[in-house]
This record gives sequence, C-alpha cells and structure tokens, in this order.
Amino acid sequence: MKTREEALSYGLSFPDTYQDAPFRDANWQLVRVKRSKKAFLWTYEKDGYININLKVDAEWRDFWRKTYNAVVPAYHQNKEHWNTIILDGSIPDDVIKRMIAESYDIITDSPTKRIYEAVKKIPKGQVATYADVAEMAGDRKMARAVGNALHKNPNPSTIPCHRVVNSKGELASEYAFGGALKQAQILESEGVEVTDGKVKLEKYRIDSVRINNNDGRL
Repeated sequence: MKTREEALSYGLSFPDTYQDAPFRDANWQLVRVKRSKKAFLWTYEKDGYININLKVDAEWRDFWRKTYNAVVPAYHQNKEHWNTIILDGSIPDDVIKRMIAESYDIITDSPTKRIYEAVKKIPKGQVATYADVAEMAGDRKMARAVGNALHKNPNPSTIPCHRVVNSKGELASEYAFGGALKQAQILESEGVEVTDGKVKLEKYRIDSVRINNNDGRL
C-alpha cells in the first residue's frame, strides 16, 4: 500500500464511514465514522510520501514504532494516542490494514474490539464458550459474532482464540489457524485435556462473571 487512493478505499470499506476534506488545504483527506463524525484515518502527502495517521492503543503504540521505521509519532496530532505511517512500501499491506482496522475499532468501540479484549482474559489452562466470551464482551446474544470475529483474529499470539469452544466443549472443526488438530495441540500444551475433539467444560471452563469482575485477574 503506497497510495492515498488505496488507504482511503480500505478505510471506506468499514461500515458507516465516509470521506471528508474538512480543511482549506485539500492535501488532508479523512475517513470518518458517520454516527460520531470522528476520524480514524487521516491521509496527507509529506516529504514526497503519502502519510496516514491512525489511532493506536497504548500497548501497541511503541511496538509498531520499534518494529517499522516508517511508523513514527503522529504528525500534527497527539503523539501518545496516534501514529503516523509513511507509505514508503516498507510495511506489508496486511500490517497496514490491521493498523487501520485497529484505529477504526478504537474510534467506534466496536463489538469486535470488545470480543478480542474478552478473549484476552481467558487464562492459560482454561477455556470459554462463545456465549461466555459474548457475555464478557457485553452481550450474551452475540455468540455468533464471536465466531466471526475469531475467524478473522488479527493476532492469535496475543488473542488466544484457541481457548474458545462451543457450548458442548467441542473444538472448532474449521479453526482458522491450523484446524481442530492444531487447536487441540495448543490447548494440550497449556494443560487442557482434549478427548475426541472435546474439552470437559465442568473441569476447564472459566467463571466468566468472576473474570469480568476481576478485570481478567485471578
């Protein structure tokens, strides 16, 4: 991803978004969320490159800056909460798209973001059902959305979707990161017994209420 058009097109692929040019300087082109009118993607040309400004969680802000030279503290915005990504071709497209998606999730406080945060609370050596995760994310009725979000998990190493099973304790036959056998392998490495593709919920299931009340701490 090296052009403004590519960045704007991807930003506009998210629900309820629109493009805006709020300043007298046409160099600044933004993508906003319709309901709140908040911008999550800023584009502008600087020093011969298209730059994009994206909102970022504190836990990822410095990681991105240390990993890629083309990610720097945001130009013209709060450097604690925003990063600038220089579209010089040095960052893989999927990484840029992930950062754009994270910015959108932060601005919208989307269900997907809440689902990922809930999954992060599942301790090693335990599992949660889709309904458990939905409950921890604020709405037990969105269990189906949990499955959809986990299938698109942007970072399985920090969002342990392998710890999520169905209401019967069964593993996902279409586990997105290696299939059910891989999911079983990871769970077993964490001390969870898997028999015939199934986990004993009475032994390994989390107490979602307790975890929520403790903010993920046991």
